[in-house]
Amino acid sequence: MLNYVLKRLLGLIPTLLIVAVLVFLFVHLLPGDPARLIAGPEADAQVIALVRQQLGLDQPLHVQFWRYITHVLQGDFGTSMVSRRPVSEEIASRFLPTLWLTITSMIWAVLFGMAIGIAAAVWRNRWPDRVGMTLAVTGISFPAFALGMLLMQIFSVDLGWLPTVGADSWQHYILPSLTLGAAVASVMARFTRSSFVDVLSEDYMRTARAKGVSETWVVLKHGLRNAMIPVVTMMGLQFGFLLGGSIVVRKSV
Repeated sequence: MLNYVLKRLLGLIPTLLIVAVLVFLFVHLLPGDPARLIAGPEADAQVIALVRQQLGLDQPLHVQFWRYITHVLQGDFGTSMVSRRPVSEEIASRFLPTLWLTITSMIWAVLFGMAIGIAAAVWRNRWPDRVGMTLAVTGISFPAFALGMLLMQIFSVDLGWLPTVGADSWQHYILPSLTLGAAVASVMARFTRSSFVDVLSEDYMRTARAKGVSETWVVLKHGLRNAMIPVVTMMGLQFGFLLGGSIVVRKSV
């Protein structure tokens, strides 16, 4: 197991290097001159050339890339052109609220998504299945930014129950976590249902029922444990999605 984990971690190195090269090239292919943006619209050519020299933009691409990689490995991500602060400080100031939002979104998404998925699988092709899958499709189809604005309009503007901005108390995380976790809960519901349907048709489930075990105990003990194997894998993938999507939600909510 340890060797497998080490191999997977080592396999990340070339992947990260390729991503770094692509991002570096795409940034240079984008229109606009960072030196001109930093110097300002009224700066003359001499000032722009000085800024380019300070940023190292006058050097060859391979030299710029090597300088970029060495600085990144040292934790130096440069300076933000917007706030004029180090990028590492900007990331640090926003990381904990983003992580907390991701965790809260993941908790409720897993709880509600799995509950809907299990109910839909147990009562397959009946009204709980139809209602649950309708909610799941709706949650996947509804854009996160639109859901965020709708929830904010109802619960913050109209009813005044929850705050619209800030991150000082747990109430500030309710609307963003609901917005961010809606799509994930829908995915988890559909995935849990699919996994549970396969497990419920296994021979050991029929054997447990034949021995007189109650249906509730069969579902919770034998079904849930075996159906959770692919669901846990999906949870890990969805956590990365939540961590990236929380940036958009924090902007819209």
